[in-house]
Amino acid sequence: MKGSIFVKIFTSFLFVILLISTSIASFAVKRIKSHYIDTLSSDLKKISYPLSLSIKPLIEQRRFSELDSLVKSIGRETNIRITVIATDGTVLADSKKDPSLMENHGTRPEVIQALSKGYGETIRYSTTMQKKMLYVAIPLKTNGKIIGILRLSLFLSDIEHLLSNLSRDMICMILIITALSLLGAYFLAKGFSDPIRELVSVSNRLALGDFSAKASIQRKDELGKLASSFNEMGERIKKLFERVRLKQEELIAILSSLSEGLIVIDGNGRIELSNRSFDKIVGDSSQGRFYREVLRDSGLIKCVEKAVNEKRTVTKEVELNDKLFLISITPMVSENKFIVVLHDITEFKAIEKIKKDFVINASHELRTPLTAIKGYVETLEDEVQGEAKTYLKIIRKHTERIINIVKDLLTLAEIEEKGLDTSLKDIYLKGFLENVVKIFRPRAEEKGLELKFTAQCNPVIKGDPFKLEQVFVNLIDNAIKYTEKGEVSILLREENGYAVVEVIDTGIGIPKEYIPRIFERFYVVDKSRSRKLGGTGLGLSIVKHVVLLHGGKIEVESEPGKGSKFIVRLPVNS
Repeated sequence: MKGSIFVKIFTSFLFVILLISTSIASFAVKRIKSHYIDTLSSDLKKISYPLSLSIKPLIEQRRFSELDSLVKSIGRETNIRITVIATDGTVLADSKKDPSLMENHGTRPEVIQALSKGYGETIRYSTTMQKKMLYVAIPLKTNGKIIGILRLSLFLSDIEHLLSNLSRDMICMILIITALSLLGAYFLAKGFSDPIRELVSVSNRLALGDFSAKASIQRKDELGKLASSFNEMGERIKKLFERVRLKQEELIAILSSLSEGLIVIDGNGRIELSNRSFDKIVGDSSQGRFYREVLRDSGLIKCVEKAVNEKRTVTKEVELNDKLFLISITPMVSENKFIVVLHDITEFKAIEKIKKDFVINASHELRTPLTAIKGYVETLEDEVQGEAKTYLKIIRKHTERIINIVKDLLTLAEIEEKGLDTSLKDIYLKGFLENVVKIFRPRAEEKGLELKFTAQCNPVIKGDPFKLEQVFVNLIDNAIKYTEKGEVSILLREENGYAVVEVIDTGIGIPKEYIPRIFERFYVVDKSRSRKLGGTGLGLSIVKHVVLLHGGKIEVESEPGKGSKFIVRLPVNS
């Protein structure tokens, strides 16, 4: 109750009312007192002038005894203290005291003012009467010469008594007004706080999930509108919660039906959510446990740690319970959580192996008869003349193309199966590329192309010389093959810890929509042109595999009609 809005409003009203009432009372008393004193001063001043006419002759004639009697007589009738003072401060007559017993009044403020300014007025404590008094003094002049001072005074006790009664009456009035104001403030504060208290109660019920709670405030002011809006908000929240509940149930159903294993790991490494497929993979319930307890494979745990530390998606193939899984760990952008998905690729890998084995076996089986066919065709070409020789050339051309395809298939299968040779060598790229470029100079000159090689540095990399030679042979071969005029340039430079080799041509270029697929097996942009030039559709696939095996990257920039640029980045020896 202490911090309630009712107490705050009521206390504020109380403070304001008391402040205003006190200020008005204080100001009124001061103004009344000031006005009353000003009025008395004016009255005393008016009385002093006619009185001075009776006093001046007695002073001139030095009839001080008669003067004192006159002053005392007038003082009794008017209840005003009258004092006549000589210019040297000697008291000549006084209506209350014996002037002979009174001290010199020359230093009194009102006397000094009357002598210097022609009129004196002051309120001070009287040492003679032992009371606070109001004094008014005027000079008594004859022929322009001051012969004395006439001083009139009144006791302020009468004024203070009057003001005391007035203050008491005002205090009573203020208390009555304050009581009435506070009564009004009470009802006003209550009328304001009760609806708010009801809204707080309803909001607490809503927070606890009671969406049937309604505010029953029937008013036409802003609080009534607030209650109406609050009830409408409650209805909307109810509908939203219902929608969220349905979505959550739908999501749980989807997650449960997924064949892929899925878990969500929180920032502390605890599994916050898991589906049935994941629990089936690990053979136990995993929700609420730490992922290290559940994922007992060291390779899998390292993948999760890498994703957590680097805050990026990590993908890797792992083996769990005699099955192969493609694991993907992805950080959630909005929260410090990670989604781990395990996709069973055992069957896919088995099919892939069957396909690879088939390609390898078929390639090996085709290699011998194709070589024999080529040999017989070459023999027949020497003996046959006329139109038959043309047919033999066509047979030889297509036989060579099939042999090249078989050769590339075997190369690709070998790269995928064996990877890189463990005994990698230091390769000085400048000399290495110069030797590759020399192979193609005669062919470039034959087509009228300028073949240029520029080396800005001589970086050293670790790699397989034979496989890397295949990379640059394929790239330069393609550049010359698809360039009819202009030049083919090879540029070697170093950038951010990578050796960068650019193979640039001024050939036909590649349309933008085909660039993402050019590294796929058997994919060619212009099939008729590729067949005509003897392309197999496997060269760029081999290039990409070799570059990736060396920890590098390959990019393509191309524009139809202007040429292409293949950029190979290989990590430099540190």
